[in-house]
Amino acid sequence: MDAAVVAPIRYSRWLPYWAVLRTDIRQTLRSWVYRLWVVVTILAAGGFLLYRFGVHREAGIVQPSAVHTSDLIRVIALGSLALIVVLSVSAISSEKGTLADSVLSRGISRYQYFMAKWHARTLVVIATFSTMSLILLVAFHFLLADDLTFRGSMAGVMTLSAMLAAVVAIGVTVGAVANSTVVGITILWIFLYGTGILMTLLPNTFPTPEKMLSRLPNVLRGSYDLMSLSDWVAGGAIVAIVAGVFGMLVFSRKDV
Repeated sequence: MDAAVVAPIRYSRWLPYWAVLRTDIRQTLRSWVYRLWVVVTILAAGGFLLYRFGVHREAGIVQPSAVHTSDLIRVIALGSLALIVVLSVSAISSEKGTLADSVLSRGISRYQYFMAKWHARTLVVIATFSTMSLILLVAFHFLLADDLTFRGSMAGVMTLSAMLAAVVAIGVTVGAVANSTVVGITILWIFLYGTGILMTLLPNTFPTPEKMLSRLPNVLRGSYDLMSLSDWVAGGAIVAIVAGVFGMLVFSRKDV
């Protein structure tokens, strides 16, 4: 009787990466920091929208959507930085106690582990911020004066998403290098404030976050320089990639 032929088991070298990526996304969506961010943002945005809509209906004052929407989205982006910093820094630093088991006992390299954490936090932050921003844009489009454009709305969301993606990448890197989450958060805030101060000294032609945020109402109306926005998005992507690669290299040589 012929022996049964057993098919060889195929092993994907990226299977551990996908496993950690999916697990981290689920954990992030269930974390109290993430839920607090979403709940506070929805309540604040809903209250602001109802107030502007009431003024528009009762007083008959024309409420340009682009101005108020840009103000609200800018406040959401800047106000969310505190919780986004915690989410990004804690991606690796919060697992210091089990990090050795995760890397050494589960067959995943440090490079894949870092990339999975980095990409998971970036996906969650960008997807959540983009979804909330687009919902607000649709609400302002129908409830207030219509001066928003689809192309401008997408460009405005992409502009702020590029900035947040860079912050997340830097935060994950700092969390991987720092010895604790608290130390990592402190270092990241010092870096962000210091970078913001240094950017005020740059020439007027250099695109800084403050200048891009001030132009956001015109961007939402569809009046913007495509080349300038492309450079800004590309710059954010480059910063995120450089920070991620640097953090990955340092993490690969760090004791766990």
